[in-house]
Amino acid sequence: MKNLQCIIADDEPIARQIIESYIQEIPNLELIASCKNAFEVMEILQERSIDILFLDINMPKLSGISLLKTMQRKPNVIITTAYTEYALEGFELAVTDYLLKPFSLERFLQAVLKVKQPAVLKAETVPTEKEDVTTSIFVKSDKKIIKINFEEIQYIEAYGNYIKIFTEKMILTPQTLTDFLEKLPNEFLRIHKSYVINFNRLKLIDGNLLLLQNDTKLPIGKSFKKDVLDRI
Repeated sequence: MKNLQCIIADDEPIARQIIESYIQEIPNLELIASCKNAFEVMEILQERSIDILFLDINMPKLSGISLLKTMQRKPNVIITTAYTEYALEGFELAVTDYLLKPFSLERFLQAVLKVKQPAVLKAETVPTEKEDVTTSIFVKSDKKIIKINFEEIQYIEAYGNYIKIFTEKMILTPQTLTDFLEKLPNEFLRIHKSYVINFNRLKLIDGNLLLLQNDTKLPIGKSFKKDVLDRI
Protein backbone atom coordinates (compact mmCIF):
# COMPACT_ATOMS: atom_id res chain seq x y z
CA MET A 1 0.00 0.00 0.00
CA LYS A 2 1.25 3.47 -0.86
CA ASN A 3 1.67 5.95 1.94
CA LEU A 4 -1.14 8.42 2.56
CA GLN A 5 0.32 11.88 2.05
CA CYS A 6 -0.65 14.42 4.71
CA ILE A 7 -0.57 18.16 5.31
CA ILE A 8 -0.96 19.92 8.65
CA ALA A 9 -2.49 23.41 8.75
CA ASP A 10 -2.27 25.10 12.16
CA ASP A 11 -0.92 28.46 13.28
CA GLU A 12 0.19 27.08 16.67
CA PRO A 13 3.72 25.56 16.61
CA ILE A 14 3.02 23.24 19.55
CA ALA A 15 -0.14 21.92 17.91
CA ARG A 16 1.80 21.21 14.70
CA GLN A 17 4.51 19.42 16.65
CA ILE A 18 1.96 17.18 18.40
CA ILE A 19 0.30 16.19 15.14
CA GLU A 20 3.69 15.62 13.51
CA SER A 21 4.64 13.24 16.34
CA TYR A 22 1.33 11.38 15.96
CA ILE A 23 1.86 11.00 12.20
CA GLN A 24 5.28 9.47 12.87
CA GLU A 25 3.65 6.84 15.08
CA ILE A 26 1.25 5.57 12.41
CA PRO A 27 2.49 3.43 9.51
CA ASN A 28 1.59 4.51 5.96
CA LEU A 29 1.23 8.18 6.87
CA GLU A 30 3.70 10.52 5.17
CA LEU A 31 3.91 14.19 6.18
CA ILE A 32 4.35 16.41 3.12
CA ALA A 33 4.16 19.83 4.77
CA SER A 34 3.36 21.54 8.06
CA CYS A 35 1.69 24.86 7.28
CA LYS A 36 1.14 27.94 9.45
CA ASN A 37 -1.86 29.28 7.49
CA ALA A 38 -4.43 28.44 4.84
CA PHE A 39 -2.55 30.20 2.03
CA GLU A 40 0.42 27.84 2.39
CA VAL A 41 -2.02 24.94 2.05
CA MET A 42 -3.58 26.45 -1.08
CA GLU A 43 -0.16 26.86 -2.66
CA ILE A 44 0.70 23.20 -2.06
CA LEU A 45 -2.66 21.94 -3.33
CA GLN A 46 -2.16 23.86 -6.57
CA GLU A 47 1.01 21.86 -7.19
CA ARG A 48 0.04 18.39 -6.00
CA SER A 49 -2.79 16.29 -4.61
CA ILE A 50 -2.74 14.99 -1.05
CA ASP A 51 -4.74 12.37 0.84
CA ILE A 52 -5.31 13.91 4.29
CA LEU A 53 -5.46 17.51 5.50
CA PHE A 54 -5.29 18.02 9.27
CA LEU A 55 -6.96 21.42 9.47
CA ASP A 56 -7.22 23.93 12.31
CA ILE A 57 -10.24 26.28 12.28
CA ASN A 58 -8.99 29.45 13.95
CA MET A 59 -6.13 30.64 11.74
CA PRO A 60 -5.13 34.19 10.78
CA LYS A 61 -6.33 35.85 7.56
CA LEU A 62 -8.32 32.83 6.33
CA SER A 63 -10.03 30.37 8.66
CA GLY A 64 -10.11 26.63 8.15
CA ILE A 65 -13.83 26.73 7.37
CA SER A 66 -13.28 29.46 4.77
CA LEU A 67 -10.50 27.39 3.22
CA LEU A 68 -12.81 24.38 2.98
CA LYS A 69 -15.44 26.47 1.19
CA THR A 70 -12.93 27.56 -1.46
CA MET A 71 -11.68 24.03 -2.22
CA GLN A 72 -13.25 22.44 -5.30
CA ARG A 73 -11.55 19.08 -4.84
CA LYS A 74 -11.17 18.26 -1.18
CA PRO A 75 -8.82 15.66 0.25
CA ASN A 76 -9.92 13.76 3.33
CA VAL A 77 -10.17 16.58 5.91
CA ILE A 78 -9.74 15.97 9.64
CA ILE A 79 -10.46 19.13 11.60
CA THR A 80 -8.26 19.76 14.65
CA THR A 81 -9.57 22.60 16.80
CA ALA A 82 -10.24 23.83 20.32
CA TYR A 83 -13.71 25.06 19.33
CA THR A 84 -16.84 22.90 19.40
CA GLU A 85 -19.16 25.40 17.70
CA TYR A 86 -17.91 24.64 14.19
CA ALA A 87 -18.64 20.91 14.34
CA LEU A 88 -21.96 21.02 12.50
CA GLU A 89 -20.66 23.31 9.77
CA GLY A 90 -17.60 21.11 9.41
CA PHE A 91 -19.62 17.96 8.85
CA GLU A 92 -21.91 19.81 6.44
CA LEU A 93 -18.72 20.37 4.44
CA ALA A 94 -18.13 16.59 4.47
CA VAL A 95 -15.12 16.44 6.76
CA THR A 96 -13.91 12.97 7.74
CA ASP A 97 -13.69 13.69 11.47
CA TYR A 98 -13.63 16.52 14.02
CA LEU A 99 -10.93 16.34 16.70
CA LEU A 100 -11.29 18.57 19.72
CA LYS A 101 -7.99 19.76 21.22
CA PRO A 102 -6.31 18.40 23.22
CA PHE A 103 -6.76 14.95 21.65
CA SER A 104 -4.85 11.74 22.30
CA LEU A 105 -2.93 9.53 19.87
CA GLU A 106 -5.74 7.00 20.26
CA ARG A 107 -8.38 9.52 19.15
CA PHE A 108 -6.12 10.68 16.32
CA LEU A 109 -5.74 7.10 15.11
CA GLN A 110 -9.50 6.62 15.24
CA ALA A 111 -9.90 9.57 12.87
CA VAL A 112 -7.23 8.29 10.49
CA LEU A 113 -8.93 4.89 10.33
CA LYS A 114 -12.01 6.62 8.91
CA VAL A 115 -10.08 7.92 5.93
CA LYS A 116 -11.07 6.43 2.59
CA GLN A 117 -8.32 5.40 0.21
CA PRO A 118 -8.39 7.70 -2.84
CA ALA A 119 -9.42 6.14 -6.13
CA VAL A 120 -5.96 6.67 -7.60
CA LEU A 121 -4.47 4.34 -5.00
CA LYS A 122 -7.08 1.69 -5.72
CA ALA A 123 -6.55 1.79 -9.46
CA GLU A 124 -2.92 0.81 -9.91
CA THR A 125 -4.25 -1.88 -12.25
CA VAL A 126 -7.46 -1.89 -14.25
CA PRO A 127 -9.46 -4.96 -13.20
CA THR A 128 -12.66 -5.95 -14.97
CA GLU A 129 -14.44 -5.80 -11.63
CA LYS A 130 -13.62 -4.89 -8.03
CA GLU A 131 -10.25 -6.44 -7.23
CA ASP A 132 -9.46 -7.82 -3.80
CA VAL A 133 -5.93 -6.74 -3.00
CA THR A 134 -5.93 -7.62 0.67
CA THR A 135 -7.23 -10.51 2.75
CA SER A 136 -7.70 -8.70 6.05
CA ILE A 137 -8.54 -5.40 7.69
CA PHE A 138 -7.56 -3.64 10.91
CA VAL A 139 -10.28 -2.15 13.13
CA LYS A 140 -10.25 -0.28 16.41
CA SER A 141 -12.14 -1.92 19.27
CA ASP A 142 -11.97 -1.33 23.03
CA LYS A 143 -8.68 0.65 22.88
CA LYS A 144 -7.07 -2.05 20.71
CA ILE A 145 -6.38 -2.42 16.99
CA ILE A 146 -7.53 -5.83 15.83
CA LYS A 147 -6.71 -7.64 12.59
CA ILE A 148 -9.68 -9.46 11.05
CA ASN A 149 -9.40 -11.82 8.09
CA PHE A 150 -12.20 -11.20 5.60
CA GLU A 151 -12.99 -14.90 5.30
CA GLU A 152 -13.71 -15.04 9.04
CA ILE A 153 -16.46 -12.42 8.85
CA GLN A 154 -19.97 -13.86 8.75
CA TYR A 155 -21.92 -10.61 8.70
CA ILE A 156 -21.81 -7.01 9.88
CA GLU A 157 -24.61 -5.15 11.65
CA ALA A 158 -25.14 -1.40 11.94
CA TYR A 159 -25.29 -0.15 15.53
CA GLY A 160 -25.73 3.63 15.56
CA ASN A 161 -22.33 5.22 14.94
CA TYR A 162 -20.76 1.79 15.44
CA ILE A 163 -20.87 -1.54 13.67
CA LYS A 164 -20.85 -5.08 15.03
CA ILE A 165 -18.58 -7.44 13.12
CA PHE A 166 -19.52 -11.08 13.65
CA THR A 167 -16.78 -13.68 13.30
CA GLU A 168 -16.59 -16.46 15.87
CA LYS A 169 -17.04 -13.57 18.28
CA MET A 170 -18.55 -10.10 18.02
CA ILE A 171 -16.29 -7.07 17.56
CA LEU A 172 -17.67 -3.56 18.10
CA THR A 173 -15.90 -0.76 16.22
CA PRO A 174 -16.70 2.98 15.76
CA GLN A 175 -17.62 3.54 12.11
CA THR A 176 -20.68 3.43 9.89
CA LEU A 177 -21.81 0.43 7.88
CA THR A 178 -21.62 2.39 4.63
CA ASP A 179 -18.02 3.47 5.24
CA PHE A 180 -16.97 -0.03 6.27
CA LEU A 181 -18.58 -1.65 3.22
CA GLU A 182 -16.37 0.47 0.95
CA LYS A 183 -13.33 -1.20 2.51
CA LEU A 184 -14.58 -4.74 1.94
CA PRO A 185 -13.88 -7.01 -1.05
CA ASN A 186 -16.43 -8.12 -3.62
CA GLU A 187 -17.79 -11.12 -1.72
CA PHE A 188 -19.55 -8.83 0.75
CA LEU A 189 -23.08 -7.70 -0.06
CA ARG A 190 -25.49 -5.32 1.62
CA ILE A 191 -28.84 -7.07 2.12
CA HIS A 192 -30.55 -4.54 4.40
CA LYS A 193 -29.95 -1.01 5.66
CA SER A 194 -28.61 -2.63 8.84
CA TYR A 195 -26.81 -5.72 7.50
CA VAL A 196 -23.95 -6.72 5.22
CA ILE A 197 -23.15 -10.40 4.71
CA ASN A 198 -20.17 -12.40 3.53
CA PHE A 199 -21.81 -13.98 0.47
CA ASN A 200 -19.60 -17.05 0.84
CA ARG A 201 -21.41 -17.71 4.14
CA LEU A 202 -24.86 -17.84 2.54
CA LYS A 203 -26.75 -21.12 3.07
CA LEU A 204 -30.23 -20.45 1.68
CA ILE A 205 -32.86 -17.79 1.00
CA ASP A 206 -36.43 -18.29 2.19
CA GLY A 207 -38.66 -15.48 0.99
CA ASN A 208 -37.38 -12.30 2.65
CA LEU A 209 -35.16 -14.17 5.10
CA LEU A 210 -31.59 -15.19 4.53
CA LEU A 211 -29.91 -18.06 6.40
CA LEU A 212 -26.15 -18.15 6.92
CA GLN A 213 -24.06 -21.29 7.40
CA ASN A 214 -23.99 -20.72 11.15
CA ASP A 215 -27.84 -20.72 11.07
CA THR A 216 -28.10 -16.98 11.70
CA LYS A 217 -31.29 -15.61 10.11
CA LEU A 218 -31.23 -12.09 8.67
CA PRO A 219 -33.92 -10.04 6.89
CA ILE A 220 -33.55 -8.95 3.28
CA GLY A 221 -34.59 -5.33 2.82
CA LYS A 222 -37.10 -4.68 0.05
CA SER A 223 -34.81 -2.26 -1.77
CA PHE A 224 -31.88 -4.72 -1.56
CA LYS A 225 -33.61 -7.92 -2.71
CA LYS A 226 -32.86 -7.38 -6.40
CA ASP A 227 -29.13 -7.03 -5.61
CA VAL A 228 -29.24 -10.29 -3.65
CA LEU A 229 -31.03 -12.17 -6.44
CA ASP A 230 -28.75 -10.68 -9.10
CA ARG A 231 -25.72 -11.92 -7.18
CA ILE A 232 -27.14 -15.45 -7.16
